[in-house]
Amino acid sequence: MTLDQKNSPILLLGITGGLVAIIVLVFAYQWFFSTSNEALPEHEASSLQTPAKPAASAEVKPTATEEQTIQLVDEEILTAPVPKNEALAKEEVAKLADIQTQLNDQETMLKTQHTDADDLIALKEEQIKLLEAQLAQSN
Repeated sequence: MTLDQKNSPILLLGITGGLVAIIVLVFAYQWFFSTSNEALPEHEASSLQTPAKPAASAEVKPTATEEQTIQLVDEEILTAPVPKNEALAKEEVAKLADIQTQLNDQETMLKTQHTDADDLIALKEEQIKLLEAQLAQSN
């Protein structure tokens, strides 16, 4: 390479752009393929209308009732023996506490969704009454 080619601003700009593109691709790869152990943000969770799984080990067993209920936590957790090793016991307690907080968060989220749905139903009923009144008035 000649001295003019080494000091070319176009070459420098191309190298910088290439490095930025590589960094962006690495961050995009990590973002798309990261493990998703975190709860969904409220606006995404409310649009899904289904409860999120609280943990990877929890089984979902639908039962045949009028309303289909979902078992969020496996019953074997309650009857499983406590590990003899103190570190394993603390880890198990921490895992169960995490599941409990996720269930509590999910409960509050579902309650707010329920109240929001009730509010929407009331507003829609009011809107229907107003439209019926307008229709009756125009006839």
